[in-house]
Amino acid sequence: MNLFRLAGDMTHLVSVVVLLLKIHTIKSCAGISLKTQELYALVFAARYLDLFVHFVSLYNTVMKLVFLASSFSIVWYMRKHKIVRRTYDREHDTFRHHFIVLPCLVLALLINERFTFREVMWAFSIYLEAVAILPQLVLLQRTRNIDNLTGQYVFFLGAYRVLYILNWIYRYFTEPHFVHWISWIAGIVQTMLYADFFYYYIISTDSAHSAPQ
Repeated sequence: MNLFRLAGDMTHLVSVVVLLLKIHTIKSCAGISLKTQELYALVFAARYLDLFVHFVSLYNTVMKLVFLASSFSIVWYMRKHKIVRRTYDREHDTFRHHFIVLPCLVLALLINERFTFREVMWAFSIYLEAVAILPQLVLLQRTRNIDNLTGQYVFFLGAYRVLYILNWIYRYFTEPHFVHWISWIAGIVQTMLYADFFYYYIISTDSAHSAPQ
């Protein structure tokens, strides 16, 4: 554990809290892609298969439980909650997310650290997480209407990934034999997908602050 890793985890947690706050308090999921949330639920389900068989630390276990519970609860809210589901933008959230699941699984079968079920599922979750944000970014691009909480949610997700890259750089120079090419390459791809959003988010934030009151 180092400062970059902790900051990354906390930023990721904040992104989830922001999204749950929007859904639970405002009773709205407007601007949120159900397709992305379903992909994240699949990411965590595949990654945390070792939850009850491999104990690392209390912190690690709690974080796994939080991300599993929050991701599936968000999907439930958007699909089943009688008020929230009415605010879901089906018309614009049309990205065919099923078509990116199979390529990620095939890639995991071909490129993994060890050819075991858990390691293949871990690699699958890494590859899928790298592109899981695509439906959300496409939805935002189509609607051109980003409310504060949705913008903050995506911003914190991107910031979490940037902080994790800094964590890897730090560990590479401070820990012997720290090499994880799968995580590194997938993380860089994921961060690049956020670049366009970051640019327009910062521009829109500056414009809002500079507008006359």
